[in-house]
Amino acid sequence: MSIPLTDTATLHPLVLPARADAADAADLIEYARVRNASLTETTGRDDDHLAPAALLALLRSDADLERRQWLIRIGEEAVGVAVLNIIADDGGRAAFFTINLLRSVWSRGIGTAALRFIEQQAAIAGVARLLVWIEHTDADESRLDSPTGFGSIPKDHGARFLLRHGFALEQVERVSAFELSGDADRLRTLHAEAAAHAPGYRIVSWQLPTPAEFVDGYARLKQAMSTDAPDADLDMPEEEWDSERVARHDDRYLQRGETVLVTAAQHAETGELCAFNELSIGGELGLTTHQADTLVRSAHRGHRLGMLVKTAGLLDWRDLRPDSPRVITWNAEENRPMLSINEALGFTPIAYEGAWRKDLS
Repeated sequence: MSIPLTDTATLHPLVLPARADAADAADLIEYARVRNASLTETTGRDDDHLAPAALLALLRSDADLERRQWLIRIGEEAVGVAVLNIIADDGGRAAFFTINLLRSVWSRGIGTAALRFIEQQAAIAGVARLLVWIEHTDADESRLDSPTGFGSIPKDHGARFLLRHGFALEQVERVSAFELSGDADRLRTLHAEAAAHAPGYRIVSWQLPTPAEFVDGYARLKQAMSTDAPDADLDMPEEEWDSERVARHDDRYLQRGETVLVTAAQHAETGELCAFNELSIGGELGLTTHQADTLVRSAHRGHRLGMLVKTAGLLDWRDLRPDSPRVITWNAEENRPMLSINEALGFTPIAYEGAWRKDLS
């Protein structure tokens, strides 16, 4: 089934095959190719590229997220992809989307038509607020300040598109990179200094799947991450985490062939997990590592636990995946405590993302 977008472009629901190497996986392969090519064009990097097999597990819906995807074609040629992900928490009132178009077909009205379709689908599903995160490329345009008072983004092609269609910039996130091939002495020094300020805590770590002894504590940390991390006025819903959600979370990564290291600080007296950091990477050699969630529970702040878990994780990661050249991470520009830790570790800014919101009538 095809859905007309413009006089030349059509939208095609992506039917997911059982496997990426199945006979009916041609559309998935095209989807991955166009998605990756568009990311390279807009960011200049391949850090977020995914092979079809890894992407397949990411595209399947589950109890936490209803995932819908479409291919955008001109004739028989795939020129873009569109995504709508509806968040189950808060009754499905929030969703995020992406539209990736090859640069060669920009400014033809295709993105506008695709966004109109996504907004219609979201409204029919009961979505009240639509969110999107995009990386902005600075090319000497005028700038748009974040309403948080921290950071700004250029009014580039993506920003102008979103402003024109009623979206508001809510937050700026810094994308930072850490080179793993450098000398580890600074990591060891920072780790020792942090440990000296945290005498009542010990480091525990594991690779997914999460061991039974840590499932409940990990669930509490993940739920706290959904409320404690700065989100400006994006109004992200609180996530409900339990053992079943941890199992789904772990399975998604494992189906994608990813290695995930979770490093946590455990309160020695109570056994509570009170801080954590996640590092993940795909199975191929030489890939970029992604640093996912990092959190220190509010009751345990002031003991340098953020530095403790990050340095412990990075030191272990150098041994676990010495083939990975660097780590990429994202932080809200107003999250000064976490940015200070990253800067001390040697993370440097490489890009900035805007977090945008539109309320649907």
